[in-house]
Amino acid sequence: MYPQLNQYIEGIQSEMDKIPADRKRELQKLALHIETKKKSGEAANLVFICTHNSRRSHMSQLWAATAAEYYGVSDNIFTFSGGTETTAFNPRAVAAMERAGFSVENPGGDNPHYQVRFSDNGPKMACFSKVYDEGYNPQENFVAIMTCSEADKNCPFIPGASLRCPIKYDDPKEFDGTPQEQKAYDERCRQIAAEMFFLMSKVKA
Repeated sequence: MYPQLNQYIEGIQSEMDKIPADRKRELQKLALHIETKKKSGEAANLVFICTHNSRRSHMSQLWAATAAEYYGVSDNIFTFSGGTETTAFNPRAVAAMERAGFSVENPGGDNPHYQVRFSDNGPKMACFSKVYDEGYNPQENFVAIMTCSEADKNCPFIPGASLRCPIKYDDPKEFDGTPQEQKAYDERCRQIAAEMFFLMSKVKA
């Protein structure tokens, strides 16, 4: 891990204990599903879904992959993200991930295909806005992780999903253009990081 990112990760370890019990139950349920897939030699495909695939779903995708690598359980775990609409990975969310310590390459364009890394030797993780059932994402035998209430409400059925998990986060978009904007994005980034690390800490290698 990059030194800045590693320091950030060390800082969130104590916050994992503060996750509310009901959220821990959902995360532990998901961890058990991932572990079962891995033990059977199957891929554990995790698709994080929010309305625009612009903020929370990307943050969750990146932190889940990073946590799996950190705990040495990344073999056969693959993370994706999608939305019910296509926009772009929001620059405010991208900036929050950079402040946490990720390396981000921006090729430009209306919907940039960002390349994100947690270490120089780690994979380049492609992050761009797409609908959840686009061909880039798995079409069957995946976990649909609903990261926002709107997507959860508007998509009562996700074709091809073997499991659906509601792990919802408040949208930092509400603070766009306000003095609290950066603080809101950093808080959401940190919450998602702590919960994805709790999740992967419960998956046995």
